[in-house]
Amino acid sequence: MSTRSACLIFNPSSGNGNPEAELKQIFSLLEPEITLDIRYTKADLEPSQLAQEAIARGVDLVIASGGDGTVSAVAEALVNTEIPLGVIPRGTANAFASALSIPTNIAGACETILNGLIRAIDAATCNGKPCILLAGIGWEAETVEQADREAKNWFGVMAYLVAGIEKLWEIQSFEVELEMDGEISRLRAIAVTVANAAPATSVLAQGPGGVIPDDGLLDVTILSTQTEMSTLGAVSSLMTGALRGVASQHNDVLYLRTNRIKVTTNPPQKVTVDGEITGTTPVEIECIPLGLKVMVPEI
Repeated sequence: MSTRSACLIFNPSSGNGNPEAELKQIFSLLEPEITLDIRYTKADLEPSQLAQEAIARGVDLVIASGGDGTVSAVAEALVNTEIPLGVIPRGTANAFASALSIPTNIAGACETILNGLIRAIDAATCNGKPCILLAGIGWEAETVEQADREAKNWFGVMAYLVAGIEKLWEIQSFEVELEMDGEISRLRAIAVTVANAAPATSVLAQGPGGVIPDDGLLDVTILSTQTEMSTLGAVSSLMTGALRGVASQHNDVLYLRTNRIKVTTNPPQKVTVDGEITGTTPVEIECIPLGLKVMVPEI
């Protein structure tokens, strides 16, 4: 029987489990069907570099095990290659896995890698850097910065929600200029989220009511509110829409789909890409249609 070869890129500092025990479990589930070459992420070694080296060695599959930051960095090297990405989520939010219905427990994730399907999904770039989930401008970026490591370990996804609501009372609206297809639109907003793929828990991405990860388009949600109460109403409308998979009807929620967008703000706003703060606006985000192959469960 021919076995597949895979490079497992493992972030030992992801999540709050016991990394040695988790690695042992992964190894016992995937071997003997897959020959594993295990590489640890380190502070001075980008996961994308480990993935590039694995591609050069000629592996059949690259597996990322860690949080969304690890998965995103590994995916960066696999965009526009034929090599699929396997995901064993061990982070706080595990938004990428959730968006693609990949189990967020180790046994289920390993089962998906062994017996799942290869699905092509879109990828994107934000100012030339890879983005597989979303870019958040304004409120979302402030929230990510606020939900520090300790809170994330304690509360998981709730840490983001709590930080978001704490931030709401001090958030300032800003001027936004959106440029698409040569057209420019101007408005005031407190948050602009440009999503390639996003689970329902990424509330600020849910304007269109369910982000489609393989339609060749970015899903842009703009929260353009003026008062705190109105914002709470808009956010609860987004949450309800996310749970039901329907578009938000709230007046303060605008949304559109496009394959490329440039967002400029005044004053400049922090930007988070795939859960990591990456600088400030302006940003130019472009979709790479069906640019990434991922192992997903059989439906």
